[in-house]
Amino acid sequence: MSLLEIQHLSKSFGEDHVLSDINLSVDEGDIYGILGLSGAGKSTLVRCINGLENYDEGEIRFEGRLLSSPSQKIARVDRPKIAMIFQGFNLLNQSNVLENVELPLALAHDPERRSKAEAALQKVGLLDKAKAYPSSLSGGQKQRVAIARALVNSPKILLSDEATSALDPETAEDILALLEQLNRDLHLTILLISHQMSVVESICTKVAILSHAQLVEQGPLSQVFLNPQSEITKKLIYATHLKTPLQDHKLLRLRFDGSVDTPLLADIVQTCGILVSVQYADSKVIDGKVYGQLIIKLPSNPKPLAKLYSYLQIHKVSYEEVSA
Repeated sequence: MSLLEIQHLSKSFGEDHVLSDINLSVDEGDIYGILGLSGAGKSTLVRCINGLENYDEGEIRFEGRLLSSPSQKIARVDRPKIAMIFQGFNLLNQSNVLENVELPLALAHDPERRSKAEAALQKVGLLDKAKAYPSSLSGGQKQRVAIARALVNSPKILLSDEATSALDPETAEDILALLEQLNRDLHLTILLISHQMSVVESICTKVAILSHAQLVEQGPLSQVFLNPQSEITKKLIYATHLKTPLQDHKLLRLRFDGSVDTPLLADIVQTCGILVSVQYADSKVIDGKVYGQLIIKLPSNPKPLAKLYSYLQIHKVSYEEVSA
């Protein structure tokens, strides 16, 4: 079931088109990644979803009914169902951890705010820090507090806007693991905004690529990871790995999904009599299955190449020529 549907959404700041005809469907239980370079419109999109930004055209539907449009703002009853965490944590330094988590419930005069806040802190593993102040916490702990605050209203969907960008790699991994656990334990749908393919690959099941105000590619992560169609998607996946000038060489990308059980490179060298140089290699476990790709540099001599292509076809290894 689609929990969130964005239909033909467009947004401009004057003559600057920030979002153009965006169409996106997020199913209940998804961890959906929105990936793009800085300035692509990712943060504006997520701010349109939670009502922090108005937009010019289109509509957003939530749980099968209209959530917002250019002429209709998000109803007060729907706001608690859509929570958000930010890169900058947005904690109140003069309030302790428990008070920060209680804040949305205090504003709503909820008489059970203390017990609900403590339960949320328990979920993120920080109940022992309830009386501490933000200044005494690490970056990862601050983000856990922000996540706990987002959970107190039992939202249906959590919007994460570059929530790990300010953290060191190890702490970022811990936060992503926490989000994955919350998705699993609470059946919490997550829309994750990032400019890093590694962040999206680590926990997302689906991904959409945003470039120059448009969604240029979207689908299951395994599909986009193994068979990127747009140039920006290829750039985000390969990052800066391809630096070797082509000169008299070709680059070949090999894709595998766990069905290849032979030592591929060694077998190519032995069977085809061709030496290869690995330019890029990566593999991911997506939905319990191993997906991967190799980019290798080959000589331009057509004889060994023909033998290699025949080998790959026989062994059902997908491949394509790519450019650096």
